Amino acid sequence: MPACGRRGVRLLRHQHAALVRRGLAAEDGQGLVAVAGEDELVEAFRPEIVSFHFGLPDKSLLKRVKDAGCVVVGCATVVKEAVWLEQNGADAIIAQGAEAGGHRGMFLTDDIATQVGTFALVPQIADAVSVPVIAAGGVTDARGIAAAFALGAAGVQIGSAYLHTPESKISKAHRAALTQAEAATVLTNVFTGRPARSVVNRFVREVGPVAAEAPEFPLAAGAVAPLRAAAEKQGSGDFGPLWAGQAAALGRPLGATELTRALAKEALARLRRLASA
Repeated sequence: MPACGRRGVRLLRHQHAALVRRGLAAEDGQGLVAVAGEDELVEAFRPEIVSFHFGLPDKSLLKRVKDAGCVVVGCATVVKEAVWLEQNGADAIIAQGAEAGGHRGMFLTDDIATQVGTFALVPQIADAVSVPVIAAGGVTDARGIAAAFALGAAGVQIGSAYLHTPESKISKAHRAALTQAEAATVLTNVFTGRPARSVVNRFVREVGPVAAEAPEFPLAAGAVAPLRAAAEKQGSGDFGPLWAGQAAALGRPLGATELTRALAKEALARLRRLASA
């Protein structure tokens, strides 16, 4: 196990014990079960960063997070959401382009047809707010990282690239779908009731991709759960979400630490070439 892995295990064990001592969690014989609210856990551990999807919590909860010394990050899919987030206390904003895998962070719009791509969205948000902007969606390799910085991002958030790592806990069917060159992704609401980008599978094709009759978030997940469980027992990914961004196929099967270092090194090299051009 690499040194960072050993440190991580020690840290988790320390936090595990601290949660139990503080009465914020309990052992159930198989693992740790939280008995406190997420707000209490934030106050107990004071993480450096707390990020929110679908807007921000109410002002009283947001104040508790900030009083704990946390940097608050919000997710915007259009410019007006970014402006709202800054006005309501976000310290940094994730510009989530339409290419991103998983759930859309939409909260001031429900029109997926007007969702903007990352590299059109980033410069517009960067011009509209004064806080740092973090690019997300379609950023899978050094080329995407360099492009995001060139367009005004202060950082990037990378998701799908890490699904290829051995540390990722996705199913075998999900992992196989990521490596298929012909695998298309689409925004769909059939798995949870909210728009989210998934690799197209049988359930998406036959029920969606967008179904007006889908139960509201998060009830749709319960509706499809029996089908999903039965399919996954047979090794099939036909009835479960296969979250992935549009550039997921650019990922590499490296360990998470190795991938992070490679992306940083390769992105810096590209940025230096751009600066000297």
